[in-house]
Amino acid sequence: MNLTSPFPLAVFAIVGLSMLGLPVGHAMIGGSILYLYAAGLDMGTAAEQLLNGMYSSFLLLAIPLFVLAAEFMNAGSIMDRLLRFCNAIVGRFRGGLAHVNVVQSIIFASMSGSALADAASSGKLMQSLMTRDGRYPPAYAAALTTVSSVIGPIMPPSIPLVLYALISDTSVGYLFLAGVVPGLLIGLVQSGLIAFTARRRNFPVEPPVPLRELPRVTWEAFPALMMPVILLGCLYSGITTPTEAAAVAAAYALLISAFLYRSVRLKDVYVSLRTSARITVSIGMLIAGALVFNYVITVENIPKTLSGILKAYEMSPLLFLLVVNLLLLVLGCFLEGTTIILVILPVLLPTAQALGVDPVHFGVMAIMNIMLGLVTPPYGLLLFMMSKVTDVPLRDIVREAVPFLYAMLGALALITLVPDLVLFLPRLLGYKG
Repeated sequence: MNLTSPFPLAVFAIVGLSMLGLPVGHAMIGGSILYLYAAGLDMGTAAEQLLNGMYSSFLLLAIPLFVLAAEFMNAGSIMDRLLRFCNAIVGRFRGGLAHVNVVQSIIFASMSGSALADAASSGKLMQSLMTRDGRYPPAYAAALTTVSSVIGPIMPPSIPLVLYALISDTSVGYLFLAGVVPGLLIGLVQSGLIAFTARRRNFPVEPPVPLRELPRVTWEAFPALMMPVILLGCLYSGITTPTEAAAVAAAYALLISAFLYRSVRLKDVYVSLRTSARITVSIGMLIAGALVFNYVITVENIPKTLSGILKAYEMSPLLFLLVVNLLLLVLGCFLEGTTIILVILPVLLPTAQALGVDPVHFGVMAIMNIMLGLVTPPYGLLLFMMSKVTDVPLRDIVREAVPFLYAMLGALALITLVPDLVLFLPRLLGYKG
């Protein structure tokens, strides 16, 4: 390959600009414009691709609405009520607070759709609860909050799955359903490891919540627990599109926080709107950059070339999935998840489809890989974030997180080898894949 040809120059420009501190989305736009200039193409094509991609997809509106729903939930007292509910259910077992950490991540998944949002919202609180009076080592508490946060983007509603639907033209509803079993499986293997570790390290048993208190605690948390029911009900009944369902979720979150729980003031609404706008702009710039760079990839015919190379090796679908797993796990250690979804997966999708791999199974498996990358040393983004949130040294968090990472890799292998675990629920509701 000629390193001075347009495409290598564009790649070098993107990497160089990113290393200099420019946001990845801006770097991709800059590198793509350089490609168009070097290739003698109309540089205005970059703006055309950006505008067409951003304004022609109604589905993209679901992202800021899901982010806003999570912010409204965080602004109120919903998190406290959910934690009391989780504690009433699993707090009575040995290592109870550790189990509570996992269960609250599963429940909070129905509100945030983001691993970073889950970790940011519950990280400091769970760290304080678990380390109070020396009940759990700080590093263990931080590591557990880190690894349990990856459940959120796999279960519905999931922002990464919305982005995957955008690039693959796959049904968001079926993708959301497909993420339920893998998300629960990750929670199950984490809880199993906690149960084993709790006995070996003699973690404490929390005072059980009296059974007479359970109905009251459940009733207080019930409106929040209804969020996924309303969201999925709107989707699969055909009442709303995915974007309209996201709007319903945001409105519902605001209504129960402001009028039912009376825990949100006008100032909190403003802060939630401002935070959601900032997060949306960040995601939007990544999408914009990826749209322009994906045009470059298409012009260079890279997906077809890669598909031809892999076909020449006569790969079976299973071997292809194993190679993709390894590739995404490595990339997940270094690249932001949204970048991988928008830039790398469109290159791999044509080959997956040519080999007969189901796109829903492929999407959920890919998202699991990317989420595991967030907690994989040495550059897992969640590891760095939790180190800052909890003031626990990164090396200590990594040491405690490694056993959980092995357990989750086992769950990923099971999902890869047994596609029916992913496709069971979508097929129940009419998916023909």
